[in-house]
Amino acid sequence: MKFNQLKTPCYVIDEKKLKQNLTILNNLEKETDCHVLLAQKAFSYYPSYPLISTYISGTTASGLYEARLGYEEMKTKVLHTENHVFCPGYKEEEMKELDEICDHLVFNSLTQYEKLHGYCKHASVGLRINPECSTQDGHEIYDPCAPFSRLGIRMDEFDKAFGGKLPKDVEGLHFHTLCEQNSDDLERTLFAVEEKFQEYLKQIKWINFGGGHHITRDKYDLALLRKCILYMQEKYGLTVYLEPGEAVALNAGYFVTEVVDIVKNGKDILILDGSAACHMPDVLEMPYRPPLRDSGKPSEKRYEYRLASSTCLAGDVIGDYSFDYEIHIGDKMVFEDMAIYSMVKNNTFNGMPLPDIVYMDENGDCHVQKEFGYSDFKERLG
Repeated sequence: MKFNQLKTPCYVIDEKKLKQNLTILNNLEKETDCHVLLAQKAFSYYPSYPLISTYISGTTASGLYEARLGYEEMKTKVLHTENHVFCPGYKEEEMKELDEICDHLVFNSLTQYEKLHGYCKHASVGLRINPECSTQDGHEIYDPCAPFSRLGIRMDEFDKAFGGKLPKDVEGLHFHTLCEQNSDDLERTLFAVEEKFQEYLKQIKWINFGGGHHITRDKYDLALLRKCILYMQEKYGLTVYLEPGEAVALNAGYFVTEVVDIVKNGKDILILDGSAACHMPDVLEMPYRPPLRDSGKPSEKRYEYRLASSTCLAGDVIGDYSFDYEIHIGDKMVFEDMAIYSMVKNNTFNGMPLPDIVYMDENGDCHVQKEFGYSDFKERLG
């Protein structure tokens, strides 16, 4: 079917734009010999994994279930791909399976390493470090270097535990400090990593720059990113990994919803069959104002509306938008950049239906890949 025929609410994955992103990441691998991994926490639409595997080196996971997904849907089907995992708190009963299915396993704390590293017979062991170099601007919830952070090992802990000499089984260091940022923030972070951990960089085989790199967005400084990668390779002889999630599917998906009512209370409020709380939770958690096709900022265009949901949550409001034309009941709204942190975080609060998942091929033809119904709501809890 065509885009305008889709039943709402639904997510749409845009194959053409997905390939555009993957081409940029593939070129980066070719130009620098780095390894790019899909961070599944942002985008785990696994029917696209066979396609993704032809462009980048593999997947990375935040726990056992994601690790299993990457292993089952990419690694076992494409033998050359890698499967990595990092988790702030592994359980002992998970370790045997994680070691069997993962190529790299990163520990968040010295306590976890000391307790569980003996299980790692196959996986290359790494430690997550905290460079204590904040580059965030006003979003402490996304800042792993914020005061009292639980993520990563600080330099003083390293020296106290290792005294300048890493155990033989520790082959890599991992840091993740960015969120939707450019490569200048990576460069600044690398300066801090080198200043604090230089002696340890000489003892390892690989370094992982983590995620948060907005590599595929407009005006991203790819030249500086390449410079950062090559610097660590040439000075320390390290294999360099990056774990972008958003960059893989940035602007490569849509959320389509329909206007079911218009409430008037000081301004016109559109009631949608889609929900921020249920279908795109980052709108409330971040918070941010998602891009909406053919719309403008409040008061920018002639007709202004507040977009809200059918749930009972008073704050389930997406934002205020303006249009050149009047909106009517039955009209469809198309939110953009909705492939990431949407499907992976959605829920059925209030019994809201989960949106269908649609794949739009390069010709613009839409194929419904997954439909959800009442049983998906009911069977979660019984």
